[in-house]
Amino acid sequence: MNAGKYIFSQLVSFLPKRVFDGIVKRHEGNKWVKHFTCWNQLLVMMFGQLAGCDSLREVAAIIDAIKSKSYHLGFGSGDIKLSNMSYANAKRDYKIFEEFAYYMIDLAQSKRITRPFELNGKFYAFDSTTIDLCMSLFEWAYFRKTKSGIKVHTLFDVATQIPAYIHITEAKLHDVKAMDEIPYEPNTFYIFDKGYYDLARLYRIQCIGTTAPTASMIMMRHPVRKLSDIL
Repeated sequence: MNAGKYIFSQLVSFLPKRVFDGIVKRHEGNKWVKHFTCWNQLLVMMFGQLAGCDSLREVAAIIDAIKSKSYHLGFGSGDIKLSNMSYANAKRDYKIFEEFAYYMIDLAQSKRITRPFELNGKFYAFDSTTIDLCMSLFEWAYFRKTKSGIKVHTLFDVATQIPAYIHITEAKLHDVKAMDEIPYEPNTFYIFDKGYYDLARLYRIQCIGTTAPTASMIMMRHPVRKLSDIL
């Protein structure tokens, strides 16, 4: 019999639950909720991600198979049904989890590793990833004749190897338009591939900060397929 904590529970113990509870209270995320709270929902979705699940149905099947351990994993004491997870994901305010994610990103950034090579300023790379979706379920995200999709535009901190900003759009949005949403900072280097070549937008980046050093752009000669190609 396992007398210690499960590995997943040990990972969860690093999460600042008080911070999360404060965010939930501010957004009234647990209003009228009796069993499947926002915290339970967060842990269930984390578990599904770490387990490599491809659907909510798969997550529900795995959790049902280990329901005797559900309480000790942090999922709560009640049964976790597919319908409950689906309803929670559809109805609860996504800003609860977005705000907590950015808090965790800032926390991770503050514990960045000191490297021998450093530029005079921050160093970011920006690119997007397309995620295919089922057209019958996500008609609002129409992409092509046979499928829907979204794009995840990510600003990646090269020094800490941690995403600093994430912007989600419909997949049909051209990458260059996502440049308008980046929270630019003075004295910062930005890496783009040729898909983001727009002189007007690049000029606006260059003009950021009249009293501080301006941002600089590095255009890659060949487009990259993923961020790891430039690291």
